[in-house]
Amino acid sequence: MGADRKTIVYYEGSANGSFITDRPGLEAVRSQIVADVRTTVADAGADGVVVAMSGGIDSTVTAALAAEALGSDQVLGLGLPCHKTEHAGVSEAQTIAEGLGIEFEAIQLRPVLEAFEQTVASPLESRSDRDESDRPNERNHAIGNVTARLRMTCTYYAANRQQRLVLGTSNRSEFLLGYFTKYGDGAADAYPIGDLYKTEVRALAKRIGIPRRIVSKEPTAGFWADQTDADELGASYDVIDPLLQRLVDEEQPVSEAAEALDMDPETARSLAWLCAETRHKRAMPPTPGIADRGE
Repeated sequence: MGADRKTIVYYEGSANGSFITDRPGLEAVRSQIVADVRTTVADAGADGVVVAMSGGIDSTVTAALAAEALGSDQVLGLGLPCHKTEHAGVSEAQTIAEGLGIEFEAIQLRPVLEAFEQTVASPLESRSDRDESDRPNERNHAIGNVTARLRMTCTYYAANRQQRLVLGTSNRSEFLLGYFTKYGDGAADAYPIGDLYKTEVRALAKRIGIPRRIVSKEPTAGFWADQTDADELGASYDVIDPLLQRLVDEEQPVSEAAEALDMDPETARSLAWLCAETRHKRAMPPTPGIADRGE
């Protein structure tokens, strides 16, 4: 089941060239997201939504706004841990779910991932004669993507069985950097916080009463043990968001944006490259364009 509509809509610019963090702006955003979730579910004729909850800020805000929009009885939270380090996050997610009054199920994916590695990954790797000694993280990334896709498989299974929609939890910062897995966390029927930079998600979280311990938690995609967003991206969101806003929303050159922010030029170029090189992840897969046929 899916809604026949666009699932991600980016704002052309930000409010007055700055992040939306003021009370009136956040309340307007909150109202718009709640109304959009309600309309999306109604238009699809769905019975509710499913949200994969990690115990992090993005999924917590998404679940909270979904419960506000639809009522707690129409929201199902799923905890999908794959590593021991994620158990605390899932426990946190369950606590949040209980506070929101939504149904929550925790499913351990480690046995599924191990079965995948044995039956799929191992045979395929045995056919490769390439020397991977100079690419020690390549397998980590590949398995990390498998983990993200396993999570989304579970989320969509629950949605299909219960006639629900899947709400994605990615934010604008992640989308612009391609920091998501195609057909993994990049697959959903709608992204309620997809227009908001991480900076704005944090501000909104505080506004709607998300616990401080979650707002201040180190962001991680949970691809593998001890993985963090900052390590993967090369900078924290406090650095990333102002740069992306200047590069994308204000269309400033990289050098100009880096100078204005007193930012390391190398880091700025690296983040700009990520934004440009991952554009394909934010678009539908291309077709040859035969006879210029549309939908």
